[in-house]
Amino acid sequence: MKIAIDAMGGDKGLTMTIKGSLDAVKELDVNVILVGKSEMIKKELEKYSYDENKVEIINADEIIENNEKPVVAIRRKKESSLVKALKLVKEKEADALVSAGSTGALLAGGLFIVGRIKGIDRPALSPVYPTEKGISLLIDAGANVDCKPKNLEQFAIMGSIYAEKVLNIKNPKVGLVNIGEEEEKGNELTKESYKLLKNADINFYGNLEVRDLPKGDCDVLVCDGFVGNTILKLTEGLSETIFSMLKKEFMKNFKSKIGALLLKDGLKSFKKQIDYSEYGGALLLGVKGGVIKAHGSSDAKAFKNAIRQAKIFTENNVVENIEGEILKMED
Repeated sequence: MKIAIDAMGGDKGLTMTIKGSLDAVKELDVNVILVGKSEMIKKELEKYSYDENKVEIINADEIIENNEKPVVAIRRKKESSLVKALKLVKEKEADALVSAGSTGALLAGGLFIVGRIKGIDRPALSPVYPTEKGISLLIDAGANVDCKPKNLEQFAIMGSIYAEKVLNIKNPKVGLVNIGEEEEKGNELTKESYKLLKNADINFYGNLEVRDLPKGDCDVLVCDGFVGNTILKLTEGLSETIFSMLKKEFMKNFKSKIGALLLKDGLKSFKKQIDYSEYGGALLLGVKGGVIKAHGSSDAKAFKNAIRQAKIFTENNVVENIEGEILKMED
């Protein structure tokens, strides 16, 4: 299995993407294609011992920065690491792609270069959301700010397939994120979406209030990209703030420091549960290939886990399963 790597993407640059890729080669038995400035890649690779038969380099002289307009950058920077890596997926020279670079450019490239699955109106960004019971899949988390009910129905179907095939959740419960549990609650989008989801071939739980998302009652959390991205960013910010506040409290005096020492193992376990690096990246579901967005600040561990996600996605034929379900809807 070959995984294309946008080696130049991410806040931490080559150091982490190369280390994470080589760790994946060693631990996950995958081949990687490192796409980026070849001289820089070769220089970084000199620091490591690795199986050279499993690592390929493709030169790309340009880099798409986070501050560039995504569609313009994808169209103009044909020699960028991201565009070249996306083309490898399109041309079936790579089974999947992992990038920690510009989210907007990855979404645009996934749509315009890799292309949509037939019948899917809009691909959706789908990160894993940590909960009290384990994990849920949040879809959409920012690819589509404005949606129609039909889009949310397709998000629910794609999310359900991914949760079952990749996350190994049997008959996953699908919840519609809303401001109340009653069927008549919400705006026109959620009311009409509820009607579609109720009749779709999924295990529909019903409406789910945002305050209940962390409880883990649903395996797939469906919403438009504006709501999903807000949930994701608020959760990340809140968890960071809580840990920062706890650290300050524990460091206040000798008594609190003793308490912190006694709680150390429990706090480590809790932090691991809500750490994004444990889960890899966010899938762009609905395109004709595995496209995974790793967190911009990914360290080597997070990047390796994003590659693990790409491998599992490919092994479980998620694209083919989505194609089959969408075809059934159209019959």
